[in-house]
Amino acid sequence: KAYGPSKSFIIGWFLTFGYLSVSAFEAVSINKVLSYLIPSIDFLPIYSINGSPVYLIHILISAFFVLLIIAINYTGVKNSARFQVALTILFVLLTFVFVITGFVMGEWKNLEPMFSGSSTASISSGIALVLVTVPFWFVGFDTIPQAAEEADQSISFKTIGLLILVSIVAAVMFYILLILSTSMAAPWNEILDEKLPTASAFERATNSTLMVNIILITALVGLLTSWNGFFLAGSRVLFALGRGKIITPKFGKSHPKFQTPYYAVVFSGVITFIASLLGQGAMTAFVNVGSLCIVIAFFGVSFSFLSLRKKFPDLHRPFYAPGGKVLGFFAIGCTSFMLIAMIFPTSPAALAWPLEWGIFSAFTMLGLIFWRLSSKSRKNTSKKERDFLILEKYN
Repeated sequence: KAYGPSKSFIIGWFLTFGYLSVSAFEAVSINKVLSYLIPSIDFLPIYSINGSPVYLIHILISAFFVLLIIAINYTGVKNSARFQVALTILFVLLTFVFVITGFVMGEWKNLEPMFSGSSTASISSGIALVLVTVPFWFVGFDTIPQAAEEADQSISFKTIGLLILVSIVAAVMFYILLILSTSMAAPWNEILDEKLPTASAFERATNSTLMVNIILITALVGLLTSWNGFFLAGSRVLFALGRGKIITPKFGKSHPKFQTPYYAVVFSGVITFIASLLGQGAMTAFVNVGSLCIVIAFFGVSFSFLSLRKKFPDLHRPFYAPGGKVLGFFAIGCTSFMLIAMIFPTSPAALAWPLEWGIFSAFTMLGLIFWRLSSKSRKNTSKKERDFLILEKYN
């Protein structure tokens, strides 16, 4: 409604691949955690990416978990929700065990030095490198509106809006506690080169392999919860694009029995598995490319926020964002800064060539192909029909 199908496609496509970048990151991360638990799975290297070998068994493990996530999301959102709730409860309980352990057995002096360098340039560069990855780590809140259509009818849209804010605050507190407890467990500059720094930090603090195993199990549970959530969100964005006939209408089809967007679910699984073939050498690339995709989407959403307020001032809004237009302009400013930081070649946070730009280019080219192949369905769909197909009674 704000800018039409072309710009909607750009936002939706990059948002989808922001989610699927997280999905690919999780698929690879599971292998990294499992190889720490079971070192014997690191055999039969086939090729290497960025100097990191990709093992046959890792590919098979990724394939298994991708099929598991596909099956959960293919057979119904209720199965996905049950899976998510059970693992989230377990994840929170396990996380508090080692967070408390870090505060009790760690030392505040381990937080020093606060920065790896002393010059203003190195400190600024370090902050920028972390800042541009924030969208990747904090985008979990955005999975809520993607699944809102399938929420219980008793939950109001105002409540959903409030839950988004609560989830952001909860994520901030979670990361603060996690970073502090891990940093207190051992001197950070002594564990930088470890395979899994968090596990190594707590092993040093507790001299206990049991605590390390708890941390690794917590990591596995956390990976599966976030993977399932982002996978669901990505498939739902594709579903909306297909239902509105912005891309091929097949993505907008629901399974006759399970009522799930099965084409979108299977496509998301295929993309996740293909990306996971890049292995652990591409983990940083998934973070950076995913952040760029998410920032591009949020940049468009920020403009849409202002456009909708101008074009439809009397539109029913169950939840009013605090700050009004000021918030919209602030969001545009923040996303513009991040875009410049990730695209400008001399920026310390710019995407690296060739891997990161190669992944981003592949996502973009695939989008152009989908856009081109779907031109007929777009031409045969009126604006009124498309608005109804996507928004229904909120048209």
